[in-house]
Amino acid sequence: MNDYKVTSNISLKNSQTKAVIDNADKELKKVRKQLGKLQDTIYAHGKYAVLVCLQGMDTAGKDSLIREVFKDFNARGVVVHSFKVPTELELKHDYLWRHYIALPARGKFGVFNRTHYENVLVTRVHPGYIMGENIPSVNSVSDIDDAFWDKRFEQINNFEKHISENGTLIFKFFLNLSKEEQKNRLLRRLRKQEKNWKFSPGDLKERKLWDKYQTCYEDAINRTSKPHAPWYAIPADDKPSARYLVAKIMFDALSAYTDIKEPELDDDIKANIELYKQQLNNE
Repeated sequence: MNDYKVTSNISLKNSQTKAVIDNADKELKKVRKQLGKLQDTIYAHGKYAVLVCLQGMDTAGKDSLIREVFKDFNARGVVVHSFKVPTELELKHDYLWRHYIALPARGKFGVFNRTHYENVLVTRVHPGYIMGENIPSVNSVSDIDDAFWDKRFEQINNFEKHISENGTLIFKFFLNLSKEEQKNRLLRRLRKQEKNWKFSPGDLKERKLWDKYQTCYEDAINRTSKPHAPWYAIPADDKPSARYLVAKIMFDALSAYTDIKEPELDDDIKANIELYKQQLNNE
């Protein structure tokens, strides 16, 4: 599974967008059960949090991936956050604030459906959005130069390093969708009445900016894939295979942490287990 980890500069133009795994649905069912059991152990262990970041172009399959991959999790152990356009309150804080307060507690999984990377993706394609943040040093769009983005990438790297050093295990998945497959999925939304609600004319406007988005994604991934917070470029044209790959990568990586174990019982409790059984049976 390390084939998908970004360990050196990636070229999205030359990256795989389709991988077909034999019996992907069946294999996913197996690994997500294993992942669900591991989540119980992580919850009991209580020393690590797990942050799963999902990014991708519109229709890349983020929502359905979350539904299928985390189906066997204890609902108390996973929290999903879908980050939309910042609210008035969120804009009164720095851009990382809303992500920081949504981080998972120790023992839990947090899933970011769209992430803090929107702040170097959609805002980089549409720099005018930055003006809504009311940053003291930014008085016009012309102030949003290369130095501005360099600083923002540094802040994001520092943010991830900080939470990693304090017990958060980070997985970042870029669902790498082809432009042709996005077209097919948008058409499907229009053809199927029950999918119409997912379509927005804005999807077509953003699609026209495909190349610019790809450039920004590539730059973001190359600048921020670190050993403690790696990116994985997941071929996303085949949804079942993409879901399996994400689940398998997480399970394999988390299983490597040999210190994640269920806590042992207190010696006094352990010594009296038979007594407790007897008390219950004698009720």
